[in-house]
Parts: sequence; structure tokens; C-alpha cells
Amino acid sequence: MAVALSDLLADVPDGDEVGADQVADAVARSGRVLVVLDDDPTGTQSVSNLPVITGWSPDSLPASLEWAFSTGAPAVYVMTNSRSLGPDDAAQRNRDVAAAAFQAAATTGRPIGFVSRSDSTLRGHFPLETDVLAEVVEQQSGESVDGVVLVPAFGDAGRITVGGVHYMGTAKDGYTPVAETEFATDATFGYSHSDLRAWVQEKTDGRIRAEDVEVLDLTTLRTDRAAAVALLTGLSGGTPVAVDIVTENDFRLLALALDEAETQGARLLYRVGPPFVRGRIGQEQRTPLTSEEVDRIRASREQHEGDSADVGGLVAIGSHVGLTTRQLERLRADRGLVEVEIDVHAVLDDATRQPHLTELIHRAAEALTSGDVIVRTSRTLVKGENAEESLAISRRVSSALVDVVAGVLKVRPPRFVVAKGGITSSDVAEHALGIERAIAVGPMLPGIVSLWEPVDGPARGIPYIVFAGNVGDASSLSAVVDTLSSKGHQA
Repeated sequence: MAVALSDLLADVPDGDEVGADQVADAVARSGRVLVVLDDDPTGTQSVSNLPVITGWSPDSLPASLEWAFSTGAPAVYVMTNSRSLGPDDAAQRNRDVAAAAFQAAATTGRPIGFVSRSDSTLRGHFPLETDVLAEVVEQQSGESVDGVVLVPAFGDAGRITVGGVHYMGTAKDGYTPVAETEFATDATFGYSHSDLRAWVQEKTDGRIRAEDVEVLDLTTLRTDRAAAVALLTGLSGGTPVAVDIVTENDFRLLALALDEAETQGARLLYRVGPPFVRGRIGQEQRTPLTSEEVDRIRASREQHEGDSADVGGLVAIGSHVGLTTRQLERLRADRGLVEVEIDVHAVLDDATRQPHLTELIHRAAEALTSGDVIVRTSRTLVKGENAEESLAISRRVSSALVDVVAGVLKVRPPRFVVAKGGITSSDVAEHALGIERAIAVGPMLPGIVSLWEPVDGPARGIPYIVFAGNVGDASSLSAVVDTLSSKGHQA
């Protein structure tokens, strides 16, 4: 049942306003760079002008991190895509990234901290990923982690935390405990608790009891920084602390408390939703990118590669959540794009897979000569008998989508590429477009939907849009495609 925001915030004071520059100044003084291990690429949707690394192999990663650190950015993103992996592979990937980060830090002389960025609707490998990071931190530095700060809130997408309980909704329609939404029934990462204390107990199989999880409540965060800092510096043994967040100012208040606590010696890990990094490093909320800004990226590609300026864009849809389906229906109604459907059953069968994909590549490439094209999986979600089988099916279907996008890129490079869905976005970036390094330029919509500019590989200079499956409203995908398809001088 939805609860009005006014009821959730009854008797909670507003607190003092904090400017982004105050946080940025504190970050600059520390000289530290946050290494954000992003379990799918959608975590960059709340930030701007930060380096992104998608090539995560132990051989290439240290050099890529050195490149990212050398930019002077206060945070860098490493795409682990671990949400699409089984537990053992996810653990190893986190371990490799953390070890490479310490290696790059030693080379460049920059102190580092770690952020485990995951889903604002609580899906992902928790506590596995923060457990692995804590293990590597202790191995590399000799210091144990005192606390794991849980901040899943994502106000731009309607996710807030109040009283330790995580909600999803809007100010207009009210907020529903997240365990009562479709995301809690996820085939791989489902859960039954919205109270983050009980959720931690559930996800740790009772290793950490609900009563041992701390909560940094809104009133304390907004009115008593000394108490907030005392709570954070008092953590030990990797104790989780759930943080209440509703507004952007709450993120900045938290950032100042965290900075003070870490200055006093607290060793913290972060498990967070997308906007945490923006607040933690003191970035302003960037206005959405315009058609003119997108055109400037594409113009560089056309100048150096000789691509046609008239070719259409490619929209790759792999997400199956209900919101994505509604957005697809709206896009159809608004624009009438050519659609190329990947038959899930055909790509799961070794005998029919390659002929089917070859046909789709030809159709999509040809259709780009007359406009934008949708490449999508069939809307029927095929599940396995257990979580591991479901993940394996998802990976095989995702790889089919990747093969089609990669094939189209070779034949006719599109004007832009939109990837809809977290796993889809990561796979398309790394395997279809060959992106190893990019810059997260900014959002396509207020606070959501990131545009990357690839700085290497065959997609260099092609605007790449990372669009989570579970953000926006029914019209959001159509609005993004409108901006991408419009010529800047016409916008």
C-alpha cells in the first residue's frame, strides 16, 4: 500500500542546505579517488564527465585505471557486470578489480576508496561483493573494514529510504515498500523485506542479525552531524549501517559526515544506488544533454571515420521488466520505428541460432538507411528451473543481442546506440561495441539515463546510451530517442 511522502516525513526537519562545492572542496583536500565497481553500466546515469572502464581483465585493468586516475577525476567507474554472473565469477571479478586498483594507486600515488554500486531496488550480489572487497582491502592494506554503508536511495527514479525502510514511488502517487514491487520477485535476486535491517539478515542468511544493523536516520543526518559522525566512527567489524535519504541535500549532508568520519580514521565500504557518487564527490545535478551536444560527439566520428550523417540509430532492448515493455509500446506509438525481433527459443537452439542472427543483422543494417531501428528480444521471459539456470539463459539471450549489434556495427555504424537494460548495456558496450574506455558525459533525462562517449575501439565517437530497465516513465525511452534523432540545429 502506498504511503504519502508527507506521512513518511512527518516531524522530520529539513536541515541546513549544503552546496555541492562544499563537498567537492572536502574531496579535493583528501586527494582520494573513489573506485566504483559497477555491477552494470547504469550506475553512471547520475554523474557527468567521469572516466569509465569496461575492459576489466587482470592484464589490461591496471593500465586502464592508471589512465583513469591520471585524469584527476574524483571517481572512476569499472564495469564488472557482476549482476549477470554467478556468485563465484562475481567474487573473482570484484577481487581482480580491487587488486588492480591497489596496483594503480601505488603507481600513481593516489589514495583510493571503494564503492560497490548496485541496484536501487536491492537486486545484486550482496553481501558477497562487499565481503570480497573487505577481504582485499585487509590483504592489501593490513586494515580491516569498520563498516559497510548502505545507501540504495535514488530520488531521481523514485527510490527513497526512511526509517531504515526502502520505498519506491512518486510524490504524486505515494511510496510503496520495495518488497511489495515487481523487483522483489526477481528470479535471481528476489527478497521479502523492505526494512534494510531485516533485508541484511535475509541476505546474509542470519550471519548478521537485523538488530545489529545500524540506521542513520533522517533527523540525525539533517540536524546533528556530530552524532552522525559518532555513529560512523563507532562502527567495527564491518557492521552495516543503513542510511535514510530522500533529497539531494541528504546525500551532501551524508558526504560531509562520511568525510569527517574517514578523516578520523573510519575505514568504510559503500554499497549504494546510482546518485550516491554524485553526492559523495560534490557534483551538481547536470541538466540533460541536448541534441546539439549529442551532435558534437557524433560529428567527431563522422569526420574521422567518414560515416554517413544520415544513417539511423540503433535501440537494443534486452530488459524484460514491465516498465521497459511500456516504454517500448510508447516508442512504437510515437515513432513507428522498424523492429527486428530476436526469437529467444531460436537462439537457445544451437541448430537455429546462427542462421537466425545472420538474417537479423542483414535486416537491421538495411533498415538503418531509412531511419532508426529497434533490435529486441521477444517479450516472453524464459526462466530456468533455478536461479543459476535463469542466469545462464539470460546470458545466452544477451549474447544473441550482442552478436546482432556487433554485426550491424561492422556493416553500417549507426548514428547512436541505445542499450535498454543493465546486463544488456554492459554486454553491448564491452562485447558488441568493443569499448574499453569511455567518458560518462552526462544524463539524457534529469538524473537518469547516461550517455557515454567511447574513446577507443570500433565505436569511438558513437554516442552510447546506457538506459536501465527500471527507470523513467512510459514516455522516457521515446523522449531519449527524440533527442538523439533530432539534428542539433533543429532542436
